[in-house]
Amino acid sequence: MAITEEEENLIHHLPKSYTKGGIKTMPFIIMNETLEKVASYGLQPNMVIYLMKVYNIEAATATSLLSMWSALSHGLALLGAFVSDSFLGRFTVVAIGSIFSLSGMTILWLTTMVPQLRPSHCDHFEICNRPTPAQLLVLLFSFGMIAVGAGFVRPCSIAFGADQLDNKENPNNKRIMESYFSWYYATIGMSTIVATTLIVYIQDAFGWQIGFGIPAILMFFSVAAFLSGSSLYIKVSASESLFTGFFQVLVASVRKRNIDLHSGNGEAYYHQSPSSEIQALTSSFRCLNKACIIEDPQIDANSDGLRASNPWRLCSVEQVESLKSLLRVVPMWSSNIMVQLSLNQFSFSTLQTMTMDRHIFSYFEVPAGSFSFFMVITLVVWITIYDRALVPIKSRYTGQPGGLSPVLRMGIGLVLSTAAMALSAITESIRRGLAIDQNDPQEIPNISSVNMSAMWLVPQYVLLGLADAFNAIGLVEFLYAELPKSMSSFVVAIFTLGMAVSGIFGSFIVNIVDSVTSYGGGVSWLSSNINKGHIDYYYWLIAFCNVVNFLYFLLICRYNRPHQEVE
Repeated sequence: MAITEEEENLIHHLPKSYTKGGIKTMPFIIMNETLEKVASYGLQPNMVIYLMKVYNIEAATATSLLSMWSALSHGLALLGAFVSDSFLGRFTVVAIGSIFSLSGMTILWLTTMVPQLRPSHCDHFEICNRPTPAQLLVLLFSFGMIAVGAGFVRPCSIAFGADQLDNKENPNNKRIMESYFSWYYATIGMSTIVATTLIVYIQDAFGWQIGFGIPAILMFFSVAAFLSGSSLYIKVSASESLFTGFFQVLVASVRKRNIDLHSGNGEAYYHQSPSSEIQALTSSFRCLNKACIIEDPQIDANSDGLRASNPWRLCSVEQVESLKSLLRVVPMWSSNIMVQLSLNQFSFSTLQTMTMDRHIFSYFEVPAGSFSFFMVITLVVWITIYDRALVPIKSRYTGQPGGLSPVLRMGIGLVLSTAAMALSAITESIRRGLAIDQNDPQEIPNISSVNMSAMWLVPQYVLLGLADAFNAIGLVEFLYAELPKSMSSFVVAIFTLGMAVSGIFGSFIVNIVDSVTSYGGGVSWLSSNINKGHIDYYYWLIAFCNVVNFLYFLLICRYNRPHQEVE
């Protein structure tokens, strides 16, 4: 039978391993990531309430602990990416991470069912027992397991999915990959919405046992779904990681620190990688250029003359320039830390919301932990409006394709972040004043209803959602534009590191504020009794830090200059 032209084209564009990978693997991978997001994100909004009510931990300590948990989850993403790229491969790392998350959520679920794993309830005189070291160890161990799981799954899952679809021989490959990324992020957005609404509502309505049990069950199905597709996956083997290359450049530069950069003869003087798109050194961080200087071709290079005999002594121009590119974006990247810190004030916002009227209708009360939904939905709606309406309008009237520059969007995000924290301080000042007028501040006002609608908190969530949409997406585009194409997969790791640093910095600020303001027996600004404390002062402090950060951002923009090639 003769083969038609269409059939011939299809055969020509089949992937090399046509029995593996492809669209048939997507349900397993997307389900794994979606259920992991619903499960883990569903635990976070109400966790401060769980720690305070069940473990009798003070608000400041609980907030600091959750900030460090967030920092660990995001920081371990770098470890997950490194282990995946250098040793185990993406499939194994995602599988290990999923199992770790399941184990951590199961242990956390057990703390709600086994009385010995948590402190006893407060007595009638409001005398509460602190958790024992063993009880605290079990709780922290569950947090650690979940953090390891998140750190291994999140940076590798999206790349593992791309491995299944990426077929360079297919002329429609670019469109397929763009569609994959769009649907991937859409499912993440939907899973976040489900987590902050449905899962949080279940925790409020049915208690901690069911509220923590459902995420554990969802995580079980996540693991089962991912592993059941194992025979269908394309499993790319591990290779050399960018992290290793960075360390090699640093070590080689130190080893050759006494070499004169001005001696040598042009391009032959430096070690070039034939397949690299980067063939010229730049003038910034010139000390690193020593890492790719060839001292003796007979010793430094292999017999083929293309590879270094010792990569810890001789690096390629591409390796050196990749590290330089990373160092150049650090100042701009660091300006995002304060925005991320502002976004992570959920713990105190949840405590505020608990004291307010959360009824939308007379028969329905919005869970205190679900108000972050307004931030997520603002982010999604704004991205849609900006991409589908504002960018085409701007292009039509200016004649220039694309929207606002990444740096301008980052600056707008910083301003919105500052405005959000200032508005948060003003709203809290009003709420606190009403609470003191309506209730005795000495009688546990946290459980008293303040005659003020919690909807007054929505504008600050909207501003934070807009700040995230402008700053975070602007930063990601900036990183993609400034870093070499070979480092595209590294962008997510860099952005995630910023979230980890913001968590550590946030924990540090909370501990300092709590210690300083309670010194000498005074009431801490971050007291568990928020009507006796002054969360509004704390918000003003964060707003001031945002102003300083914006001035730092302007300074970076002022002195950020294009790099020039070495002559």
